[in-house]
Amino acid sequence: MSNYDDAAAEPLVGDDVAFDDRGLIPAVLQDVETGEVLMVAWMNREALRLTRETGEAHFWSRSRQTLWRKGETSGNVMAVRDIRVDCDRDTLLVLVEPAGPACHTGERSCFYRRLGPGGALAEAEAFPSAWTGGARGILAELFAVIRGRKDQRPPGSYTAALFDAGGDQILKKVGEEAMEVVLAGKGEDDARLVAEVADLVYHLLVLLAWRGLSPADVEAELAQRRS
Repeated sequence: MSNYDDAAAEPLVGDDVAFDDRGLIPAVLQDVETGEVLMVAWMNREALRLTRETGEAHFWSRSRQTLWRKGETSGNVMAVRDIRVDCDRDTLLVLVEPAGPACHTGERSCFYRRLGPGGALAEAEAFPSAWTGGARGILAELFAVIRGRKDQRPPGSYTAALFDAGGDQILKKVGEEAMEVVLAGKGEDDARLVAEVADLVYHLLVLLAWRGLSPADVEAELAQRRS
């Protein structure tokens, strides 16, 4: 369940955002974990209300003149984690956890092409974000794999076996790995400590996925504590 759902019951004040003369506002969808821009669509007041109430992205189709829910046919829903408004209140930034590709072509993002020399379209390179390099990039990649194991449960996968065993086994492993970290920190060398911390981080990510949470929730909590 989205942590945005708790605020969904709050009434939408008409002056909160500035709809255009057609009653629409553009919504930019961004992956809450990677920072990748996934797509741009339009919302009217009803689409925004449904998005807030259900925790899943809803839009208004200008071509079909109807409401639609992202993923209603493909299954690639967008779980909404937060909605932000720009300084002019006329554009929304919707932070989401995508269940699959955002683009109808099967690409992860609709922005998979760039303007090359002379304006010709060319394939774009990987989206630059704070999560694509270093330790954070590896953590984001690992968590994506863990969520995939939770959804698909491939045979022979240790991660899938943990999900199959259930919450008690996952919690047991977190406790065991935490104790291993304590022991390594007290009497082992640095390499051993790093290895044990890595084991603990992995099992903590499994626990987050089991509960329907993500590292972004932990980051948000840390940011709140810092402020």
